[in-house]
Amino acid sequence: MKKWEKQTMKIAALGAMALTLAGCATAKSSSSQGNNPGKTIKIGVNMELSGSAAGYGEQQKQGIQLAVKKINKSGGIKVGGTKKKIQLVIRDNKTSNTTAASVAAQLVNNDKVVAVVGPATTSAGTAAIPNMTKAAVPSVSPSATDPDYTLQKSGKVQKYIFRACYQNNFQGATAATFVTKNLKAKRVAILTDNSSDYGTGLTKAFKKQYRGTVVSSQTFQEGDKDFNAILTALKHKKIDAIYAPGYYSEIGLIVKQARQAGIKAPIVGSDGMADAKLAQIAGKSNATNVYYTTPFSTKASATNKVASKFMSAYKAKYGSTAPTFSALAYDSVYMIKAAIEKEGSANSVKIADGLAKLKNFKGVTGTMTIDKQHNPEKTISIEQLTNGVVSKVYNVK
Repeated sequence: MKKWEKQTMKIAALGAMALTLAGCATAKSSSSQGNNPGKTIKIGVNMELSGSAAGYGEQQKQGIQLAVKKINKSGGIKVGGTKKKIQLVIRDNKTSNTTAASVAAQLVNNDKVVAVVGPATTSAGTAAIPNMTKAAVPSVSPSATDPDYTLQKSGKVQKYIFRACYQNNFQGATAATFVTKNLKAKRVAILTDNSSDYGTGLTKAFKKQYRGTVVSSQTFQEGDKDFNAILTALKHKKIDAIYAPGYYSEIGLIVKQARQAGIKAPIVGSDGMADAKLAQIAGKSNATNVYYTTPFSTKASATNKVASKFMSAYKAKYGSTAPTFSALAYDSVYMIKAAIEKEGSANSVKIADGLAKLKNFKGVTGTMTIDKQHNPEKTISIEQLTNGVVSKVYNVK
């Protein structure tokens, strides 16, 4: 009995001590929370470098590395009266939600990064949120487009989650307006990639905004190769345009097979098509009268000096035209830099505060302001392909 009483007293004492420490932690400044920089500013990369989304992840890694190289060449990020260089910690989440969560834990707990760029996809990014939030370390996804990505189930904003791209509901609605006003399409067929929230979310937003008639609504899966049955059925319907939100791997084949079937109607899609591989898959001559929404236009350099310098640097480094996902990732790094310099601190909690306050940030993908739900407010572009190359850009506010 006495032994039990002694153990109880010890437990009570430990509990009181824990409460005292917790109270002290609450009273301290935010610099005692989250992660702090050392001699360098560690920024983690939680990215799809293998698996089904590796094409996008590799492009984003290139944009990240290009941004860090430029920042470090100029001396680093200004923190108070000194400059600290960035140290990248790159990890592959293998396009796996489980691995993305594990990578997030490794980056914030073992590597002690103060911010993370990525993941690229909404599903992987969502899986990483609990570990990012627990560690009080912010992440900026270059391309997670699901509207609910930055929100909790209650609708409250995720304090440490940000993105550099706009949401699916915005680009889906924009595509619907473009199809109606610019293409004058009164009858539309929809082909949806229903293997992820990306395709279904875009279609939902498009249907909500579109004022014409949807004469056919068909679905396909990631990895599908043969769309001839769907397209043959569409050929006998009177359609003014096809809306096909998805990724270049499948949409390229849809474009190719639609043209081979004699369907000449405009094909309109989303930012998942913003890759040179689309024309390679479709065939250059087939990739005509094709349109897609995108946060970054390859013709942006004509009016955007930041974009012009980025595109030149990318060309010099990688020998090709900069893709959209590299541009978004590049901006993600500079958003973190701007947040650090705004707060005068590279503490992870302070970086999150700075990201939430970003206004009129001039990036490669346009001037943006972060809204209350941690989404960027910026212009959207629609690129038109003719013979596989961008022939015209429509800018939409």
